[in-house]
Amino acid sequence: MERLSLELKSEIRILEKRRLRKLRGHGKCFTSFNCSLSSQWKAKASYKIATSSTGNVDSSNFLRVEPSKINGSNGAMSNWNLPKNNNYSILDSFEDEYGGIVINADRLPRDPETFSYALPMSLSYWKLFRKKGVWLKLPLELSDLVPIAVKQGFKYHHAEQAYVMLTYWIPEGPCMLPANASHQVGVGGFVINDQNQVLVVQEKYCDSALLGAWKLPTGFIQESEEIFSGAVREVKEETGIDTEFVEVIAFRHAHHLAFEKSDLFFICMLRPLSHEIKIDEMEIQAAKWMPFGEFVEQPLIQEDGMFKKIMEICIQRLRKSYCGLTAHPVVSKFDGRWSSLYYHVGSNNQDFNCHAS
Repeated sequence: MERLSLELKSEIRILEKRRLRKLRGHGKCFTSFNCSLSSQWKAKASYKIATSSTGNVDSSNFLRVEPSKINGSNGAMSNWNLPKNNNYSILDSFEDEYGGIVINADRLPRDPETFSYALPMSLSYWKLFRKKGVWLKLPLELSDLVPIAVKQGFKYHHAEQAYVMLTYWIPEGPCMLPANASHQVGVGGFVINDQNQVLVVQEKYCDSALLGAWKLPTGFIQESEEIFSGAVREVKEETGIDTEFVEVIAFRHAHHLAFEKSDLFFICMLRPLSHEIKIDEMEIQAAKWMPFGEFVEQPLIQEDGMFKKIMEICIQRLRKSYCGLTAHPVVSKFDGRWSSLYYHVGSNNQDFNCHAS
């Protein structure tokens, strides 16, 4: 890494001398020159090298750093390249708000050999500027670059269907980059109609302990999906029943489940808007409206501490002696975005005046 730093400094000095000679030969001057390259390396200040006023200078042969506005402050970006015939280049990137680097995935070199030269040179450059974490997103079509990044010290962070994310921590000491998502979020829909019947399903693929048992429709929240809308969607997909969200009755927090992740499971009370059932035959074996008392008396409910407690809470809710959490839209000044805050609005009425199911 130190050898690369020296090579990079030497290359920049040569480029500066060539540029000055070329400009003097043409009798031209800079339109802007924020600071010299040598002082830029010492002071790590932002700078810009501009072409002559006539635009005749071939700027592609020179170091180019463009200042950019990052979260309200100006900072030097690593949007620059050394001459292509030197086999060295700095990967196109931008700074994040924590003093780190995000490599531009759309402008990564396609050739592994070019990438193998550019990556260590880039790390050397960012280290000189005391940058911290480096984020490298490699699309599926660039998977050949993964071994090169790992060899340079990058670690796996997370993966999706279309890409893998790797990270590199530059400073000495423990890595301060945030870890991958630690939780998955599930929902269950408690749907009860005017005849005191609960919407229940039998899953086609399930644990042997659940074979033949009737349970609430459940599923996982999708990316960027609200808890309440996820519960409504899952019930619709599995049973064909349209519903509207009433309250979050309760939620469970468990650990070391699928892929050793923690799990949040929200039980949502939903009001039915339709009655005719049409099951998803890919996932559901059967679905029906079951009398609430019959549903509660199942061994699955009575012999399981969590399910039994959930049903006790649901009974109290139906008696209006318990109120759950409703969703309220709010905006935070920290990000300026709408989000949902779940809470109970108190009432002076002794029966809590909860919404009827």
